[in-house]
Amino acid sequence: MTSTKTKGMVISEINPDSIAEQLGLKKGDTILSVNGIVPKDIIELSFIIQDENINLAVKKAPFQDENGVTLPGEMELFEIEKDEEDDLGIEFECAVFDGIKPCLNKCIFCFVDQQPKGLRESLYVKDDDWRTSYLQGTYITGTNLKEQDWQRIEALRLSPLYVSIHTTNPDLRAKMLNNKRASEILSMLDRFKKANIEIHGQIVLCPDINDASELERTLTDLKKYKKILKSLAVVPVGVSKYREGDTLKPLTKENANNIIDLLDEFNICQKRHIAMASDEIFLTAERDIPSKKYYGNFVQIEDGVGAIRLLLDDFNRHKNRFKKKLKNKKKVTLLTGSIAAKIFNNFKEEINVENLDFEVIEIKNEFFGDKISVAGLIVGNDILKNIQGKYFEHIIIPSVMLKEGTDEFLDGLTIDDILIEAKKQNPSTLIHIIKDCYNFNEIFTILNN
Repeated sequence: MTSTKTKGMVISEINPDSIAEQLGLKKGDTILSVNGIVPKDIIELSFIIQDENINLAVKKAPFQDENGVTLPGEMELFEIEKDEEDDLGIEFECAVFDGIKPCLNKCIFCFVDQQPKGLRESLYVKDDDWRTSYLQGTYITGTNLKEQDWQRIEALRLSPLYVSIHTTNPDLRAKMLNNKRASEILSMLDRFKKANIEIHGQIVLCPDINDASELERTLTDLKKYKKILKSLAVVPVGVSKYREGDTLKPLTKENANNIIDLLDEFNICQKRHIAMASDEIFLTAERDIPSKKYYGNFVQIEDGVGAIRLLLDDFNRHKNRFKKKLKNKKKVTLLTGSIAAKIFNNFKEEINVENLDFEVIEIKNEFFGDKISVAGLIVGNDILKNIQGKYFEHIIIPSVMLKEGTDEFLDGLTIDDILIEAKKQNPSTLIHIIKDCYNFNEIFTILNN
């Protein structure tokens, strides 16, 4: 898990039966140095801890005495003998220890700038750090890469990286990112190619700005990087109601169809399928979602590319497992965003189980605006508006709506807030959190039992 604020090697978890557990290290402890070195990130740390003899300087977490007074933790030094391949068994709050390298751009399409005040602090931080790109698959623009960063990437052969390309037109990219250094896109790609650093690319498509002939130009330029370009995702710009000005236009059916056609031509020319349009583009184009083959290994799933295909395939794998009749009557309600709601309403026609009332409630995004249709941007207050005064027995909520590892929505409300409201009509209401919108195995278990 990446924290955008915490600096230092702050421990978030200790793995069971690990060296760290044997030492008595705890969540909240901070490692100050390893063999006298203060590593910048987990990449550097991974090399240091290969030594068979490790000295850890640790600042223990604050604790409360018997009177409830919080006291500072003490400094401790641990001497460890281990095999070279042994891991210490420590998870950290942040993968980088000297702070996330922030984005220096002012992109015209930046969703961070389209958010209101009062959300979680982490939602306002712009991460443009090549290290989290390598470690966690976050996208970088490359405008803040310094020569020392390049030398480290090249020396360690850190690959793949995830790169926000957007356009290969230097002037247009500088304009879109509001940063003169953004114009260096082709020289950056050339250097990645020379160093044999593989990349996954992203294009945030802004109608009438980097689409049509500009998208065609970008795809033509990218043919030169066939050796290192492992995938390319094209996603439509997200426009919230907090967006100031009218520079950005929503995607139209014509835009969407043109994007899909250009990507298909690019793939044919490359003789391999690496460029993919997002699910939202296919829905806007009113085309069928492609087969699994289109998405390969689903490497761009976090960018909204292929989730619907996984959902469709998962449903087809499980639909024959539904019972014809439940012993007792049961009502199950799925709360989800506009895109997923349309898909699940189609599934309802194939779920013919006697005594089962399967309901799908589309949560319209009043918080960010009706142009935002994905489940991951649904807030707790919008859910409350949709469930007030209604009777529920079992409520299904996809985990993508929640902060990772918590029960908290974007606006700070929690699952308990939703449950309190639901129980006003039925005190026996239960809420089930499913891992993914497209994980029908969990949904099947809830519906069928």
